[in-house]
Amino acid sequence: MAVRRTARERVPLVHPDQQPQPDAGPMTEAARPAAVTVRSGVVECLHHGVGAAVRLAAGAGDGEAGEVVAGLGATSLVVLPRSSLKLLHAVAFLETGLDVDDELLAISCASHSGEPGHLDTVRRLLAGAGLSEADLRGTPDLPIDDGAAFAWRSAGGTASSITQNCSGNHAGMLAASVAAGWPTEGYTRVDHPVQRAIAATTARLAGGVSPEVAVDGCGAPAFGTTVVGLARAYAAIGGALPGTPEARVRDAVLAHPWLVGGTGRRNTRLMQALPGVAVKDGADGVIAAGWATHDGAGVGVAVKVLDGADRGRGVLLAEGMRRAGLDVPVTTPGVTDAVLGHGGPVGAVVALPWD
Repeated sequence: MAVRRTARERVPLVHPDQQPQPDAGPMTEAARPAAVTVRSGVVECLHHGVGAAVRLAAGAGDGEAGEVVAGLGATSLVVLPRSSLKLLHAVAFLETGLDVDDELLAISCASHSGEPGHLDTVRRLLAGAGLSEADLRGTPDLPIDDGAAFAWRSAGGTASSITQNCSGNHAGMLAASVAAGWPTEGYTRVDHPVQRAIAATTARLAGGVSPEVAVDGCGAPAFGTTVVGLARAYAAIGGALPGTPEARVRDAVLAHPWLVGGTGRRNTRLMQALPGVAVKDGADGVIAAGWATHDGAGVGVAVKVLDGADRGRGVLLAEGMRRAGLDVPVTTPGVTDAVLGHGGPVGAVVALPWD
């Protein structure tokens, strides 16, 4: 009789003594004190980070780096933007020939919470390409939203690719492959045409990608770029001219912020509170935003909390946006996180000045 092994048993484990010594120098040298957690007037935690704010003149071309208007730490640090690159993915999908409505385009940018409306939209994107959830190859997981996870499991559901938060993005990869006439098999491999298209679009918008490619939590390739490159890409999306793929993606996520995240999620709350500002977070402390100024310039801000924690990235992003000229009150939903004591707020996360 065959023995079924768990995912953990299938992954070869490496003893710490056999691991190559990582080079943490670039990150430690790039780090700057970026925010503090204050509890009852006492500074309890110090969060280090890096960030950049970039302005692109109206109509700027792909070869223009733009003006770095503010920075925190070494803006040239190469990071893994993780899911904050999904807006760039969607630009690549359109460039390969995908033609879908704004809701389907927004879900392809999503790290959704797995609520029923999210799953229905993912299934619609798949069905439009003649596919189903059986074609998804994302890492099985339960919904992020507690209520959705409870309902899913109560109905007999288990961890699956459709409820994994990246299923909309994976559906976009599949649908783009169908639109371009590429095979859907192996769509998560780094050498698949859809991944090469994503890498090329990321390089164009961010000014380059790192030659080292990691594996994201969902199983897709995780491309790296600099913090300032990520900000530059969001400036290009934020200030994109009507009719361009970048403008279509921006307008789609602005029209459907709930699809991009979900109930109570940080990027959803920020987009709902800041009209015209496209926001997308990524795992392990990354978040980016892009918008257009009154004169048509594009502005992008990208930050990373270097220990990978979620706490702190909202205030880091808001501080970068302020430095770039956008008024973002600290009370804006999604900016700061309450610090609780005995069930009530006793403090908050507070940004420190940028360089």
